Amino acid sequence: MVDRVYKADIPALRKALEDLREEFSHLGSTTDWAKLRIEPLLEHARTLERLLKSRTQAHAASRLRRGVEMFHADLVYLRTNVRGLRTVLRAEKRLRPRR
Repeated sequence: MVDRVYKADIPALRKALEDLREEFSHLGSTTDWAKLRIEPLLEHARTLERLLKSRTQAHAASRLRRGVEMFHADLVYLRTNVRGLRTVLRAEKRLRPRR
């Protein structure tokens, strides 16, 4: 169960981060959220995704079950940051001057 959720959610979270990066790029915010948070998170998600797809890690499926709390921590970390970035994006859009 954990391995299926983990393998499905990591790419979905990576995609969400890429979408957020695109949306933030159109805002012209004074804070560069892409460089500050999104790029480091994307790198982490990409690394996890590469590890999941690598041949050397193919035999590691049992580790996904034994190390549940560690893999769960990755998901919580990425989900929390994506949720926080969406909140910041909504706030930035509200503050943005209308043209």
